[in-house]
Formats: sequence, structure tokens, C-alpha cells
Amino acid sequence: MSHASAHPLAGQTVILSSGPYAGEEFRIEDYWDRISGQSWTVSAGNPACMKYAMAQLDYPIPMDDEVLYGKTGFFGNLVHTSWL
Repeated sequence: MSHASAHPLAGQTVILSSGPYAGEEFRIEDYWDRISGQSWTVSAGNPACMKYAMAQLDYPIPMDDEVLYGKTGFFGNLVHTSWL
């Protein structure tokens, strides 16, 4: 796990400024690696991780773990911190 402490906005709702969910409300839970105990890159079969990997085709971002898990509507999604 690369993040020892919670993201400063964990527990808050923000409007995403870019990425595939730009303009949508995103309820931040925390960094993905803190929630799952592993990087999104090795979370095989997880729907949120698969959607995030596919989104990188249209929204190139660094291949790092600066990735947050949260909800847009009823659905859990991953967003890169640069999309906040």
C-alpha cells in the first residue's frame, strides 16, 4: 500500500473537473490502495478497476496509484486525483 493516510477529501463530495465523469458529483471514500490493500493495476476482475483501465484509452493519465475510489450516482468508480 502506498498511502499511509487517508486522502484529505475522503468523506466529501466534489464536482469532478476532468476525465470521463467531468461535471459529475463524486463522493470520495479514499485512495483505492487503502480500501483494497493493493494497487488498482493488480485488482484483476474488479469492475471499477476495469472501467478505470479502459478510461485511460481516452483520458491518458500517469500509471500510478494516485487513484481514488468513490461513487458517481450509485456506481463505484476510480478517478485519478488529477481529475478533481
